[in-house]
Amino acid sequence: MLLVTAISFFPFYWLLAMATNRTSDIFAYPPRLAFGSRLVENISNVLTNIDFFAAFANTVFVAGVETTLVLFFCSLAGFTFAKFSFRGRRLLFVLLLGTMMIPSQLSAVPSFVLMARLGWVGSFKALIVPGMVSAFGVFWMRQYAESAVPGELVDAGRIDGCGHLRLYWHVALPILRPALAFLGIFTFIRVWNDYMWPLIILNDPAKYTLQVALSQLDNVYGSDYGMVMAGTLMATVPLLLVFLIGSRHFIANIAVGALKE
Repeated sequence: MLLVTAISFFPFYWLLAMATNRTSDIFAYPPRLAFGSRLVENISNVLTNIDFFAAFANTVFVAGVETTLVLFFCSLAGFTFAKFSFRGRRLLFVLLLGTMMIPSQLSAVPSFVLMARLGWVGSFKALIVPGMVSAFGVFWMRQYAESAVPGELVDAGRIDGCGHLRLYWHVALPILRPALAFLGIFTFIRVWNDYMWPLIILNDPAKYTLQVALSQLDNVYGSDYGMVMAGTLMATVPLLLVFLIGSRHFIANIAVGALKE
């Protein structure tokens, strides 16, 4: 475990070390693994070359809204697929799984055409709406709800007069919290790190997300890799915080479920 932890932690250590050095130190041979003294200067260069805080705010907004929508719609659809019988349920679920086999690059052109016809090119709606339902999210929530939500509990709720939404909100949602925690972490990190679709759809630098803004640090005539790594470090720290907070709730909810069993 210590060896695996050390191997997993090394890229983060290397990122932090590179962010504190100059480009010549990064490409030195043998590689310089020690920390340098240029972290503040590299961060200052990042803030000078791009509007980091505006891009940061844009990314927080897009990732937060899209994650919230994914959690709601995917948990609602997953619960429906798992605990309700209706005509065409299996066919719809198979079609849903089939969409997971299509690479996102293949849908880039038709998605852009659709956004252009809706007049959404350059707006945050073009980033949020296409991703507010995830096929993987529905699959994940359906599989979890299938085993975690007792059918007897759903039947008891029906006897008490609960409709579909009340069953979802009062019966299923409290049980689905561990799965929601994982899906929330997974979705937030995916949206935060997304580069291709924001690069295609956004045309206003004021609306750039963090990954697109960081790409502007790369100069065709030569790159200051210390500055690039400092920007990458600044973009990575919030993800680590989200993972630590989300994983704590994820593990805590699993532990509560285990004790109840």
